[in-house]
Amino acid sequence: MMRIAVYPGTFDPITSGHLSVIERARRLCDHLVVVVAVNPGKEPLFQPEERAQMIREVIARWPDVSCAVTPGYVVDLAREAGARTLIRGVRGATEVEAEIALADANRALAPEIETVFIPAHPQLSEVSSSRLKELARRGLDISRYCPPEIAARLIDRVKDSAAADEEARHV
Repeated sequence: MMRIAVYPGTFDPITSGHLSVIERARRLCDHLVVVVAVNPGKEPLFQPEERAQMIREVIARWPDVSCAVTPGYVVDLAREAGARTLIRGVRGATEVEAEIALADANRALAPEIETVFIPAHPQLSEVSSSRLKELARRGLDISRYCPPEIAARLIDRVKDSAAADEEARHV
């Protein structure tokens, strides 16, 4: 029986911290599904399919990892995929409390699916998608925090977004 795990997140965009979690999570299962979860409470910079495409590009080297998008509950997608494990990456102690609450909610919805927490590598623990976007907006070097193809797209999107904001102010 194949052991399938699901690693959900917003991934707006994917970071080196996310990739370190993926690399480590792969060792715990036969197949890992990275899931772009659509959260209506967030205003992402990239659309869900754009995020999924970026993920597919950077995970292509791993044949045991795939990517999916869901606008619904992650546990529903996990059930459909036959997954028994949800992977959650944590950067530090401040995140753990919120992640435990999310794990409890998922357990209530799907008691047969277990949540496993994987800490990011210490040198990547300060990296989040939000922080990455902030650094890119300031024009700072982000190459340490994400793959080059992600950095290029993020820098282009930030420039486009800044130009649109500037144009809107002059209307």
